[in-house]
Amino acid sequence: MESSGRSWSIDSYLNEHFDIPAKNPPGEARLRWRRAVGLVVRNRRRRFRMFSGLHAVDDSQRRKILGKVQVVINVHKAALQFINGVRRYPLSNDLIKEGFCISPDELSAITGMHEDPTIFKTHGGINGISRKIKTSLEDGISETEIETRQKLYGTNKHAEKPPRSFWMFVWDALHDLTLIILMVCAVVSLVVGLATKGWPKGIYDGLGIIFSILLVVLVTASSDYKQSRKFMELDREKQKIYVRVTRDSKTKKVLVHDLVVGDILHLSIGDVVPADGLFVSGYSLMIDESSLSGESEPVHVSEEKPFLHAGSKVLDGTAKMLVTAVGMRTEWGKIMDTLNDDGVDETPLQVKLNGVATIIGQIGLVFAILTFLVLLVRFLVDKVMHVGLLNWSANDALTIVNYFAIAVTIVVVAVPEGLPLAVTLSLAFAMKKLMSDKALVRHLAACETMGSASCICTDKTGTLTTNHMIVDKVWISDVSKSVSCDTNINKLKAAISESVMEILIQGIFVNTGSEVVKGDDGKRNILGTPTEAALLEFGLSLQGDLYDKYNKLTRLRVEPFNSVKKKMSVLIQLPNGGLRSFCKGASEIILEQCGTVLNSEGNITPLSEMQKQNILNIINSFASEALRTLCIAFKDVNEISDDQTIPEDGYTLIALFGIKDPVRPGVRDAVMTCMAAGIKVRMVTGDNINTAKAIAKECGILTEDGIAIEGRELHDKSTDELKELLPKIEVMARSLPMDKYKLVTSLESMYQEVVAVTGDGTNDAPALRESDIGLAMGIAGTEVAKENADVIIMDDNFSTIVNIARWGRAVYLNIQKFVQFQLTVNIVALIVNFVSACIVGIAPLTAVQLLWVNMIMDTLGALALATEPPNDEMMKRPPVRRGHSFITRVMWRNILGQGLYQLLVLGTLMFAGKRLLKIEGPYADRTTNTLIFNSFVFCQAEGDTK
Repeated sequence: MESSGRSWSIDSYLNEHFDIPAKNPPGEARLRWRRAVGLVVRNRRRRFRMFSGLHAVDDSQRRKILGKVQVVINVHKAALQFINGVRRYPLSNDLIKEGFCISPDELSAITGMHEDPTIFKTHGGINGISRKIKTSLEDGISETEIETRQKLYGTNKHAEKPPRSFWMFVWDALHDLTLIILMVCAVVSLVVGLATKGWPKGIYDGLGIIFSILLVVLVTASSDYKQSRKFMELDREKQKIYVRVTRDSKTKKVLVHDLVVGDILHLSIGDVVPADGLFVSGYSLMIDESSLSGESEPVHVSEEKPFLHAGSKVLDGTAKMLVTAVGMRTEWGKIMDTLNDDGVDETPLQVKLNGVATIIGQIGLVFAILTFLVLLVRFLVDKVMHVGLLNWSANDALTIVNYFAIAVTIVVVAVPEGLPLAVTLSLAFAMKKLMSDKALVRHLAACETMGSASCICTDKTGTLTTNHMIVDKVWISDVSKSVSCDTNINKLKAAISESVMEILIQGIFVNTGSEVVKGDDGKRNILGTPTEAALLEFGLSLQGDLYDKYNKLTRLRVEPFNSVKKKMSVLIQLPNGGLRSFCKGASEIILEQCGTVLNSEGNITPLSEMQKQNILNIINSFASEALRTLCIAFKDVNEISDDQTIPEDGYTLIALFGIKDPVRPGVRDAVMTCMAAGIKVRMVTGDNINTAKAIAKECGILTEDGIAIEGRELHDKSTDELKELLPKIEVMARSLPMDKYKLVTSLESMYQEVVAVTGDGTNDAPALRESDIGLAMGIAGTEVAKENADVIIMDDNFSTIVNIARWGRAVYLNIQKFVQFQLTVNIVALIVNFVSACIVGIAPLTAVQLLWVNMIMDTLGALALATEPPNDEMMKRPPVRRGHSFITRVMWRNILGQGLYQLLVLGTLMFAGKRLLKIEGPYADRTTNTLIFNSFVFCQAEGDTK
């Protein structure tokens, strides 16, 4: 470019090559562009000079020069990439006006699945981007900016498919093949009727069929439309997820839809990342991106690789992230935008009933063809005998059309379209009622399957208990104290030395996953799990004034608690420069890692086998009082390399805690209800076996014939031993997630049990997914657990689970009632018309009458029978076993008995009605047929009440 000899400037270069005007925009952005282009131009000049002298140097010098050339080319590319980025993502006037320096599309590109670290670094990394979107990485954004950010950067909502209108459902209903055939028959009937009988008598039959068809279509469309609306409401309920963010220097919970660009979002194990963003700070963050990338290997996210994507799951660790893209600008949003939601999947019961409907429809088609052929043959024979086969009139054509309409109507009545509708109505009704009873059904099939549940494997904490935990007893320095009131806490302070108290408080405050925040009312609140909150509350009651001091200590490494390790560890930098690690968790596990103990003077003394046994006895005594036991220990470390983990042994035991979690009111009654209903309740918990047994006895789960085992014992058993042991297991303590998984799969495969499982953690996902009914906890449950569950228990209460079982049984029995009712109607209608056509030569039930019966039967009948609420009697019968026939022997007895009774009544009226009731005159046949139809309808009403 310099060879042209033309004078140039950077401004002219910007204008000429990149369409960037000299005055728009001014300031810092313009300066960056000038520097970038200057860098490119200077590098080009250097490159030309290098190449011009390349032939005059030796190989080593040439390699050095070529290396420099490659560096120049890379810099050149980076600069051009930056300039091209500027060209692709211009700032809008609204963004400039509000003081933002980066566009939403550029933010989205930075954290996209094809993220480019070069662009990220070009913007100054996490600090530069936070400045450009006016966010403090420590204090978050201000609540007053939410609306502005939503307007400029978008809301965290995915584009929803527009709801189908009522008329679309009408159009779908009109596409039914049998109804189309009937419409053609109606039109033919109108034309022939007007030609033979004139106006208005000639339109009665055809118009009656048309009105009946329209009524059936409108009722069907109305029902489908209402159900679609209900499912949309339930889908909105599923999306009500709360996340933790920092705003105005306070940590608070907000709905996931209220997240905005610039929010500082808190992530922990089990969370589903709700937006795209950048890693700010955290520990051991492992992310599962398989739902986005298809790669099963977890991704380690850190400051070096800070990109986080919506839809990925947190497998381990904790972190804070800066939200940079929300809604449809996230990678997950773009994927969701390409998918079409085809509505609600059919449940197993619906599939089974669709098969039944198909078989009945085929039988009806055979009867319809036979009926039409019989009527047609009789008509032709009669015609041959009286007027001759060649003598035809318009009335003859109308008669054949009516025969055809009757045959088609028999098909309409025979096909039980009401079966799937009844299932949908019953499930939707149950879902709505369960929603008001604190249970959110995610998958329709769970409603019907829960009615067949023969076993419930339930968690203890938060499900059987209140999940409101308090530290009730403490053992420290050979002193065991109850700390349930302020007086006892003061006694504890007096019993231990200041040095012991200092280490205890330091361990509680630095080794925690909870945090203390101030609410809008100025009061101090604790955010975190109930166990963590109980320990933190206890620490605050001892020396709350030290929380801020210890909370500022630098945490070098953190290993968050998970259900496999059953402990949490942290490595901190002490003020004097030393290192100290703390660990807390399951009492037996922490005790095994300890070789020393802290005495009452604060000195470290060896932990003898006798002392260890005494501590185990104290653990068991706490557990026998239904207390959850935890130990806390520490270890001073001289140095630790970057590739080393937090130490696993050599710890000094500080204290043992007994945490009280009272049993929920009504749990024992709910367990007794399950037992009366033939549902076995098993408690699966990670707690000490003595604690588990004490709680299980209090709840009525552990009986004299039952046994309690630890999870690891399952893996030591052979298949035969396991088969003998399984029916007796009522409590499984110290269970790992895979222990729960093995228990569930063994019950299903060996004993054909229909198993319902509760879970709250990420590692419960395999058991929840494998079970027949997965029940996730709405309060304590992680988002991963909820995603793999069929039902979310919004109040984490066991009584709610029993209520789901009641409604499941109600759904199953209601559908059975409707099937019994509809099959009876179908059989009677088919046989009456067929027999009458064969013997008498006419069908007493006309097309209009059968369509009317079909409409009442398929809609109002389904509504009446499918929405009956559960009663106590339902929970006094055993569950329906896996593989049992849906139509039982009792149902067949009722169908055949009621059918024979109706056929006897209608047959008597058909063949002897005129004589018995002395019906005479020109309208005798019409009167008799009317009587038959009304008797047919009243018989259905009687059958319905039975």
